Amino acid sequence: MQPLTPPSPPAGERERARGLDLIERMLAGDRLALARLITLVENRSPLVPEMMRRIHPETGRAYTVGVTGPPGAGKSTLVDALTARLRKGGEPVGIVAVDPTSPFTGGAVLGDRIRMQAHTLDPGVFIRSMATRGSLGGLARATAEVQKLLDAFGAAWVLIETVGVGQTELDIIRLADTTVVVLVPESGDGIQTMKAGLLEAADVLVVNKADREGAERLATELRYMVHLHREGQQASRELDWEVPVLLTAAAPGVGVDELLAEIRRHRAALEASGTLARRRQSRRARELRNLIVAELRREVERALAEGGPLAPLLADVEAGRLDPYTAIAEILERLRANVPSPPSGERAG
Repeated sequence: MQPLTPPSPPAGERERARGLDLIERMLAGDRLALARLITLVENRSPLVPEMMRRIHPETGRAYTVGVTGPPGAGKSTLVDALTARLRKGGEPVGIVAVDPTSPFTGGAVLGDRIRMQAHTLDPGVFIRSMATRGSLGGLARATAEVQKLLDAFGAAWVLIETVGVGQTELDIIRLADTTVVVLVPESGDGIQTMKAGLLEAADVLVVNKADREGAERLATELRYMVHLHREGQQASRELDWEVPVLLTAAAPGVGVDELLAEIRRHRAALEASGTLARRRQSRRARELRNLIVAELRREVERALAEGGPLAPLLADVEAGRLDPYTAIAEILERLRANVPSPPSGERAG
């Protein structure tokens, strides 16, 4: 049985050689090479799978912190302040700011870089803004790949900042080892209707801009919600961790040291309990599943296109000569005939 579609032609040898050279330069500490590799990821270059294979042995050392919350919560200022503290200790930091797309240029709005410009000349900090480019679909995957590049580059910490509380933001935040959810006093009115998954994902809750009216009240309400959630999840909790609720004012630096201390405390708890290793194992499995779904979808769409091996099947469904359930059964049968599975554990390394 022939595959659904012929394999895609490999990237041109010249482009492949250039990509491999960029990887070697990046692994040697070349920041410009890293920037170009991230651009290849954003543009979905055919070189990306080979890039990811090459850097895989160099990943797994960075600790990733996700910082999320509604627009205007001061997340960038908080990330900037955390970066300053980490750099005082000499720890290299990579920052990924997931931005809305500029409607005029299709690129990421540079607000985050402007706010973090104090770090742009620091060789121990690498900042990259990533745009949605009008579609959130592949953003979580691209962010995961950029996180791996920063890890391979030598970042001890990767800080991922996202805007909003939608499903894509939750997918991105699942890349994090520790998730910080940032709110402001004005969030109080909508806290009851906030997406439950966001609060459940929080390892640390922050009420930023704590000098504003209502900050203490919101913090008290959040602590009560954390307590109720903890009681309800007593038997099923993976980690014995009570989510702290902190008050910060990032611009003057109030509470930032306490926030970093809680992040470090959470990391220590994850490592001591073995939870960090288990979470990363689950993350790798989820990544494989997501890649399988994405690649199979692309393969089937190619096969259904005009001239593809499944185009006659699609024509029969469109004309009503064949029902879609019989069609999908035939497609799955052809797929299964071409997917031999190596026994688990036979891979080296």
